[in-house]
Amino acid sequence: MENTTNNQSEEKFTTSENTTNPDLNGYWISIKQFLIELLDIRKDTDKEATIEDIKGNISMKGHTAWVLVFSILIASIGLNVSSTAVVIGAMLISPLMGPILGVGLSIGINDIDTLKRSLINLGVMVVLSLATSFFFFLIPLFRNETPEILARTAPDVRDVFIAIAGGLALIIALSRRSKQTNTIAGVAIATALMPPLCTAGYGLATWNLSYFGGAMFLFTINTIFIALATFVIVKFLGFPMLKYINSTKRKRIARLASFVAFLVLTGSIYLFFNLFKENQFRQAAQNLIDDIKKDGISIIDEVDENIDYHNKRVKIFVYGNKLSASEIEKWNNRLPEYGLESTLLEIQQGVDDSDLRHEVKNLTDLYVQNQKIITNRDESIKEKEDKIKILEIELSKYYNAQIPFMQISKEAQINYNGLKELSYAKQIKTNFNTIDTITVFNTVWHDSVPNTNQQEILLKKWLKTRLNLDTLIVN
Repeated sequence: MENTTNNQSEEKFTTSENTTNPDLNGYWISIKQFLIELLDIRKDTDKEATIEDIKGNISMKGHTAWVLVFSILIASIGLNVSSTAVVIGAMLISPLMGPILGVGLSIGINDIDTLKRSLINLGVMVVLSLATSFFFFLIPLFRNETPEILARTAPDVRDVFIAIAGGLALIIALSRRSKQTNTIAGVAIATALMPPLCTAGYGLATWNLSYFGGAMFLFTINTIFIALATFVIVKFLGFPMLKYINSTKRKRIARLASFVAFLVLTGSIYLFFNLFKENQFRQAAQNLIDDIKKDGISIIDEVDENIDYHNKRVKIFVYGNKLSASEIEKWNNRLPEYGLESTLLEIQQGVDDSDLRHEVKNLTDLYVQNQKIITNRDESIKEKEDKIKILEIELSKYYNAQIPFMQISKEAQINYNGLKELSYAKQIKTNFNTIDTITVFNTVWHDSVPNTNQQEILLKKWLKTRLNLDTLIVN
């Protein structure tokens, strides 16, 4: 009986397993299918139109050349006034992407003629851009260094990622049947091909070869990785290879294209590796400097030049209390903790800065004292302003309580011909419980007026109405 029960239990367990596995497999297949459809870029790809579109934008002649010149001029002005909006506008209208995409496409489809044409136009593009920016920055008025120019004088490892991502996005957007113009415009802004060329022209005009070299290096990185991204997508999407009647020529061109692609790929990897190592070195050096400052050591004159990657040297300038030889040795011994094993740490400090620190303390005390004086003065001014406001309120009440006696006397003389004199006063009266202020008018009438009491009653009524008073005495 027990065996029968166990067998039934095993059968149920096996049945539940068999029913669960197909469900899990079905879910996995559905998820996999969804991801394939979500990330598939082969669908809706127009290869022939993409090739024609890229080839049509390679040329740097006529209208395209003038558009390039004017866009470079606009970008140079934007860099000179540090206007990001102007630089972005120039990048939107520039035709710089055409030859670069042509290089990547031609290598991908073994089109040696298009490769030659692309490289020639790329060279023309660079020369035109450098010449335009060079002549602009030759004008003394426009030769000042701005943050926008300094930001394009040295490449960073992040520029590589921007160029790769931008190139991939651009060729994917171009390969669709319905072109995504907003993506193309966004890539033109993000990859920033034009500002480095303008900065390189600035470096030539000011004879600053470090600016020229750094800017051209940044432009070269962007160019190589955009072309590389184009080559990768062209190969991935299976663009049709250019066929030659002569099989020997086809093989020779295929080998040449493969060799060029290998050189570009190798150079790209080399550039990326160097930039990555430099960025890693600078980050480690900055971490070292931050930890030194956290240890209570004051550092001044922190500039990028103090971190020298090529000579493996970190220079810091210390002020305040001098570091002892043991402290300097301690930080040198800690260099391996930051990955700076073969790095030279130069710590430069003054001989005796006690006078300087004393002067800084005096200036600090003087600043605190001046702040107290300013605070007290502000409080005194506020107190006086409050008193003025109170007096203004009281004065306003006083003026509101006054009667326009001159105007009233003229009107009374017109209305009452027998009125000889009219006087006015405020009478204060008390019954020792309350105090009242009563308006009193005293009158003197001509002898010819027969009934002065009646005239006074009329005058009193008129005055109460005219002055809007409840209580009034007329004598």
